[in-house]
Amino acid sequence: MPQENILVFGANGQIGTELVEQLRVIYGGNNVIACDIKEPHFEHREDGPFEFANVLDRQHLEDLFIKYKPQQVYHLAALLSAIGEQKPKQAWELNINSLLHILDLAVQYKVEKLFWPSSIAVFGPHSPQYHTPQLCIMDPTTVYGISKLAGEHWCEYYFSKYGLDVRSIRYPGLMGWKADPGGGTTDYAVHIFHDAISKGNYECFLSAETEIPMMYMQDAIRATIMLMDAPMQNLSTRSSYNIAGYSFTPAMLAAEIKKHIPDFEISYLNNDPRQAIADSWPKSIDDSVAQKDWGWQAQFDLTAITKDMLKHLKKEV
Repeated sequence: MPQENILVFGANGQIGTELVEQLRVIYGGNNVIACDIKEPHFEHREDGPFEFANVLDRQHLEDLFIKYKPQQVYHLAALLSAIGEQKPKQAWELNINSLLHILDLAVQYKVEKLFWPSSIAVFGPHSPQYHTPQLCIMDPTTVYGISKLAGEHWCEYYFSKYGLDVRSIRYPGLMGWKADPGGGTTDYAVHIFHDAISKGNYECFLSAETEIPMMYMQDAIRATIMLMDAPMQNLSTRSSYNIAGYSFTPAMLAAEIKKHIPDFEISYLNNDPRQAIADSWPKSIDDSVAQKDWGWQAQFDLTAITKDMLKHLKKEV
């Protein structure tokens, strides 16, 4: 693998924590610069360089581009769906203005490849609910979804206008054990494991039959790296790629956990504002374009996710 400098903004988040770890395995610890507005909670300081970075401070960002001359940049910093609804203008400013700063700097400093994550939150109540296709009606109901849809168009614009090789994935809900989730509507699917192990019960903020597309973090990281490694000529989509993992409900997840923790019990809240967000999202995703363009295929189903989450989290108790 040729030596490359890689900047990862939002490196302490749920995705960034595991992405930095994997990129350092591939490219070497010193070549992957973890950047975040907060001190790292995990091994970022020990395994490679860490830089404080406020992604809304364009001059500070430019200093980092000048210092490291990156060939690749991953911009992961964002306010997610649930927190974004509490702070809508702050979410818009962070999610859009930071992206525009980094798009401009990537063009100015000739970055070879830029990754920016989108989300299934770009879809809305008039999008097809099942097997939601790559192209369809998109009418997001949250500031997070609106910002992601706008961001997709900005990425497409910078590719067509400036030739910037920007790549994106519409992540479904993500589950992992290495870092806490960041305030999204699908966070229940991580919290439930912690409470199952520590308390033997969980009060879910979504209803029992709320079906949402989910993905295990190992699959999400693998998809991200696969897309970034794909030959440029293979890519037909410059907005953002649909990828699918496994769709399930809280009741299905609870039943799977009970196979390992028989006394586990789940209860359900009423009238949580996150329910309306979840109800506006697809129930399953069609990722045939990603399969065709760069060979994407998820590896973890609900059974495998549950087994792996419990195995790792029980070790930490």
